[in-house]
Formats: sequence, structure tokens, C-alpha cells
Amino acid sequence: MASIRLMELKDLPDVAELEQKSFTVPWSGKLLEECLESPLDKVWVLEEEGKIKGYCNFRVIAGEGELMRIAVLPASRGRGYGRELMEILAEYASINQVEEISLEVRASNSAAINLYKSYGFKTEAVRKRYYTAPDEDALIMWRRHS
Repeated sequence: MASIRLMELKDLPDVAELEQKSFTVPWSGKLLEECLESPLDKVWVLEEEGKIKGYCNFRVIAGEGELMRIAVLPASRGRGYGRELMEILAEYASINQVEEISLEVRASNSAAINLYKSYGFKTEAVRKRYYTAPDEDALIMWRRHS
């Protein structure tokens, strides 16, 4: 059974490895460590049988949220772990009265787009050629509860 908890310093090597396996332009270990030190960021890890299978980073600035990162190990996808991480994020946003949340997603990432839509996110803009390796547009999605 999977559990979710706040990320700790000891998790950095596993989360850095998850980044390498999940993104063509992964975040550095230093950047991940800075997220832990930032008062604006909450970082959760999803763990199963002592192994980190996913994580997400949520930033709140002036009452507005941004899903900075969400990732599940490729071998563990399709098990609902992304949804479990989104549940934690949505609960945190609700408790902290974060009314608006934005995110960026590769235009081709239909699994993630469908997940975000199921949480009320809507595409509001496109950033042309935002992503590299390969070059691709980013959809800017928002969830607004005003």
C-alpha cells in the first residue's frame, strides 16, 4: 500500500533519480534541495514498500498556487499514484484557501492533461516551443474557484 508524506533530505537521491527517469530536462539535486528549504514550496513523496514511486512540488505565492512538478516512476505509472498526489495537493490547497492553481504541461502528455482536467483544470494559453528535448508547446492550465 502506498503512503504519501512530506519529502525529507534523505529522499533527495531517490527523487533526483525519479527526475532523471521522468523528464527530458530533469531538475538538479541542488534545485530539489532548494525546494525543501523554501517556505513557498511543499514537496510530497509517494512511497510504497520503502521505495519512492512518485513526488510532487506545489508552490504558493501570495495565495496563488502552481503545480511545479509531479512525477511517477515510469514502471509505476497507471496505478493511480498521480491521482493520489493530486489529492494531497488539492487538499492542501483547500485547507490553505488557495483559490487558483496553474500548471504547465507538454501538449502531447494526454495522460497528465486528462488527470488535470479531472481536477477542474482548463487550458487557458499555449507557450510555443516552451519545452526542449524534444521541442514542444506547453499548455498553461488553470483551476479557479472564485
